[in-house]
Amino acid sequence: MKRVITFFLIFITQRCFAQNSSSSIHKHYIVYMGKHSLPDSKTVISSNHEMLASIVASFLHSPLLMVHYHKSNSIFSKFSVQEKYDNVIIGHFDSGVWPESPSFNPAGLGPVPSRFRGECEAGEQFSVWNCNRKIIGARYYYQGYEEDNGPLAANGNRYFLSPRDDFGHGSHTASTAAGSLVNSYKIPNVLESQTARGGSPNARLAVYKVCWFNLCSSADVFKAFDDAIDDNVDIITISAGPKFDKSSMKKYSYVEDMFTVGAFHAFMRGILTCASAGNLGEFGASTVVNSAPWVVTVGASYDDRNFPTLVELGNGVTLEGFSINSNQINDFTGLIAAISAAMFGVPIEAARYCKRNALGSELIEGKIVICTMESLDDDTADMASVVSDGGGVGMIVVDPNDQKPTDEYDIHVSVINSQEAKTLHNYLISTREPVARISQTRALFNSKPAPRMAHLSSKGPDRLTPEIIKATWHAMNYDNWDYPSFNFDSGTSMSCPHVAGVAAMIKALHPTWSPAEIKSALMTSALQLDNTGKPIQSSTSGSATPFELGSGHLYPNAALDPGLVYGMNAEDIFMFVCNKGIAQDLLQKLFGTMLFCPFPPLPAYNLNLPSIGINNLVGKTTVSRKVTYRGQNGDPMVFQVQIEHPKGIDIEVNPSVLDFSGGQQTLTFSVDVSVRKPLGRFVFGSITWYNEVHRVRSPIAIKAM
Repeated sequence: MKRVITFFLIFITQRCFAQNSSSSIHKHYIVYMGKHSLPDSKTVISSNHEMLASIVASFLHSPLLMVHYHKSNSIFSKFSVQEKYDNVIIGHFDSGVWPESPSFNPAGLGPVPSRFRGECEAGEQFSVWNCNRKIIGARYYYQGYEEDNGPLAANGNRYFLSPRDDFGHGSHTASTAAGSLVNSYKIPNVLESQTARGGSPNARLAVYKVCWFNLCSSADVFKAFDDAIDDNVDIITISAGPKFDKSSMKKYSYVEDMFTVGAFHAFMRGILTCASAGNLGEFGASTVVNSAPWVVTVGASYDDRNFPTLVELGNGVTLEGFSINSNQINDFTGLIAAISAAMFGVPIEAARYCKRNALGSELIEGKIVICTMESLDDDTADMASVVSDGGGVGMIVVDPNDQKPTDEYDIHVSVINSQEAKTLHNYLISTREPVARISQTRALFNSKPAPRMAHLSSKGPDRLTPEIIKATWHAMNYDNWDYPSFNFDSGTSMSCPHVAGVAAMIKALHPTWSPAEIKSALMTSALQLDNTGKPIQSSTSGSATPFELGSGHLYPNAALDPGLVYGMNAEDIFMFVCNKGIAQDLLQKLFGTMLFCPFPPLPAYNLNLPSIGINNLVGKTTVSRKVTYRGQNGDPMVFQVQIEHPKGIDIEVNPSVLDFSGGQQTLTFSVDVSVRKPLGRFVFGSITWYNEVHRVRSPIAIKAM
């Protein structure tokens, strides 16, 4: 009898009546039922209907719409794949895909793996012929979005009710993870013509469109997890995360959101999920989302690449801005602040942010318009189109958050920070007829020995530019859908598919490795040095800690051959969640059987992760770990330990030598941790198993009281 997970979404309409009128109030409920021993999906759906009908009367007459999540078999199993890159399937959760892009060219790929059970769903401007041997599946989900946010049409932006990407973000992340080899077009004076490719260019893509207008409903995401697991994907990448408030995070137990629960069921089916850490640190400095131990949580680093675009003012002062412009405004041109160009009756704030239908074309025609970003999520390319549609020839964007932009524009644009904006303001108020001109963009690589900076969702006004990635975008010209559009973007959204691509290569090379072993390979091989050979620096001050750089910077070649791996199975995860105080009924739903937590629960720090974290340690304790040998033929099989002691902490590892030459595949070691000087804050160190070929490093974070 097949065990299936039932997770259904109930839309309940309550009818409220007022005098001579009526209105509908929609409430959105997600009911997690866990696993049930039912023979097939049809029986699960029928059972759900019958249960609901017993509560709210006959479902034949109730105003109900149910979306069933019923496919996932949570019993841990693995499927074997051939050791070829093009047999690995990446499940991509985002805003869809632009199939005409050359990044999704299937040339050279063999037949679609026979184990793939996905679908190619047709929809608006997307047919089954848009799938191929590269994009082997495509689905889209929107019911959860509409229940949370209202009809898609009410947003006011163009969209496609299909897997076609209408936002750009999805095509960018999909091609970053698995884009085929492409000769990228040249941007004059910015980038020389070069080859573009994804992290795993031969991997297949199964696309799940769960995001609309930069919002991703948890209900839609979970439905996509349910489908992707059943479709038999190998890796899932999702450059998004759940939304929380601070009060809900105080008692967060790792099963409070559908992103994490979906990734849990994927993990139990042998599928690794890579997810973005988030860009803003919603709960303070160095905080992340998608932090469950069965997920690879990916932050973004900085690089030493700049795209300066200078703005020369009429008084001879030059402002340093950033953007992607292929040419320049040679002559001085009239300059106007957007708030001075508001249409009659339009609020000044709408004009300030260059909202659509807010600027008077007779005021901005032929001029450079000064717009201001309202939030980090503002689409500056859309602002530029507002200015262009009104007859403006250029735009200066004031970014109060001091983030360097990465958009590519059709008109001349320069984005300046708050300090440069003060200089610009002083010029405007001192000049009757202000003018300016915008220069070409020039890419500067290694212009100074700028070290790579850590950026794991840290907050602060002095953030540097996250790594800028050039990848596929949707066609910016809808009149020519085959136009090979590429765009620059940055943040944890871009770093996540990089890691997913490398994870796919590991899966191709080592098809029997579990998700935990792939995650371990990525973590233990990471780098802690920047491109100058010095320790990676924090974006705020000093050397970066694991709370800022995680395990370190991705090192793909080493991740393919890590030497040792840390594994986790269902029992390990069960013991971990027991420590989080999860209710017995929810544990049963997660694991599909009646399980009882030990009392007292085992310490959470004994989860067999390739890292060690201990909070509020008093005195001393012992941490247990086990590692599995994954060396290649002829590699040394003896590892010694190197210890980096956290400040005020003594660490002893027993045994101090791991010898696999006797035929043992897995060995256990203990880490004795003793407080020498309690500092009342987190301190950091590491343990590294090494030999002539491999270095297997685990970061340590301890708060001693």
